[in-house]
Amino acid sequence: MSIVVCAEQRDGKLSKVAFEALSEGKRLAAASGDTLKALVIGSGVAACADELKKYGADEIAVADNEALAAYTTETYAAVLAAFIAQESPALVLMGHSTVGRELAARAAGIADCGLVSDCIAIEFADGDYTFKHPIYAGKAIGSFKVSGATRLATLRPNVFDIAEADGAGAVVDFAPEIPAAKVTVKAVNKVSGDRPELTEADIICSGGRGLGGPEGFKLIEDLADSLGAAVGSSRAAVDAGWRGHAAQVGQTGKVVSPNLYIASGISGAIQHLAGMGTSKYIVGINKDGEANIFNIADYGIEGDLNKIIPALIEKLKEA
Repeated sequence: MSIVVCAEQRDGKLSKVAFEALSEGKRLAAASGDTLKALVIGSGVAACADELKKYGADEIAVADNEALAAYTTETYAAVLAAFIAQESPALVLMGHSTVGRELAARAAGIADCGLVSDCIAIEFADGDYTFKHPIYAGKAIGSFKVSGATRLATLRPNVFDIAEADGAGAVVDFAPEIPAAKVTVKAVNKVSGDRPELTEADIICSGGRGLGGPEGFKLIEDLADSLGAAVGSSRAAVDAGWRGHAAQVGQTGKVVSPNLYIASGISGAIQHLAGMGTSKYIVGINKDGEANIFNIADYGIEGDLNKIIPALIEKLKEA
């Protein structure tokens, strides 16, 4: 049997969660005695295989085709499902990113295998896997077993450790039949920026309705730039038009798990906590001492964020 990691890449660059998934796959392969295989899908992605060798894959399959240059769920899911059909793995791992959770659901449907999404831990014992992920908007952790020969799981980014391992895995071509896409990608407009991508950031500075308006995010951006952090937002701020949906953290936005999450002017609605509650350290800044964010925060600062954040920035400059 084998464990397969579908390694997500963007423009030929592997995402951080791809290495997290491969490291977790290596740990589980050692426990189960299974071989570890990686699959990379895209166009011009052959170089990704060399990077994956450093993380212990026994074999790296490369599905490199011009038809896969632009991501579409239809074509990528067909490739992943074909690889699952060929390998019959015990377990398939991939990141719980925007692409990963969409791709996993479609591929699981095609391959007819069980899926557990947004996992924060996986255990192997007595010949079976147990998957853990947050339930009830993050208020509890559920443990699940999946029936069937193949289980598919998406991993929450920034939760699993990355560990390099000795590997001299063979690189093989995987060239399944790729269905003609019903949806054609005409153009891709990329938003450029110096800040890290939200789901992979080690530090996130988020703002909410307590900022008072879109201009309040200038403070959040200044703090983020001082820390080399990403900028996030609550749903309330997004609904108000102060920030785009791409920045939304929460149950209906992006699920994040950075080392440090600074929530400024965010009350701490349960939907928001579901998206950031597994952060290693949480700092809440709010003028309302009864705000729910303080119930989950490791450190809380009660007061006017318009005074607190500039003071923090000045201290960071002195450090």
